[in-house]
Amino acid sequence: MGREIAQVMGHRGADWLERSSRGLEERPQQAIDLLALQPTDTVADIGAGTGYFSFRMAPQVAQVYAVDVQPEMLEIMELIQSEKWITNVDRILGTPTSPNLPANTIDLALMVDAYHEFDYPREMMQGIFTALKPGGRVALLEYKGENPLIPIKKLHKMTQTQVRRELEAIGLQFIENKRGLPQQHLLIFQKP
Repeated sequence: MGREIAQVMGHRGADWLERSSRGLEERPQQAIDLLALQPTDTVADIGAGTGYFSFRMAPQVAQVYAVDVQPEMLEIMELIQSEKWITNVDRILGTPTSPNLPANTIDLALMVDAYHEFDYPREMMQGIFTALKPGGRVALLEYKGENPLIPIKKLHKMTQTQVRRELEAIGLQFIENKRGLPQQHLLIFQKP
């Protein structure tokens, strides 16, 4: 679809996901608030890494599926989860082509700085599309490719135009770009 796929951040980069400055740089709680989560929601955090967003969403929803393709990330997530005593987060080992989620079960699929790293974005998104309930949403946080001042390598940024082109091609409908985050787009799509 006209872009180079970035390498997956390995588990050795887990400290980057848990860095203390992340709250100020990315405003994760503001992003979560913009998702308008409901207590009955089942959410899939695709490319969950250490569970940074999964564990922050868990108190607000019924169930979180934290999906990652790296067993080592799931092990790190398990350690963090045991320290936090969170019981409604299920860790799931995905593959490069599938999130390994059951069909028609997800109210929201969230991808935070992960979509640009999918080796097979079309196949993965088809798996996510299948897992979404009718009317289910996809929320994509990606560093703004339109802004050269954001200190992230170009390969790890995406423009709104590129994201829309790719997600609309698998049948998702663009709903809105929730503005207000300092460095990332929060793009919302919906399954018809």
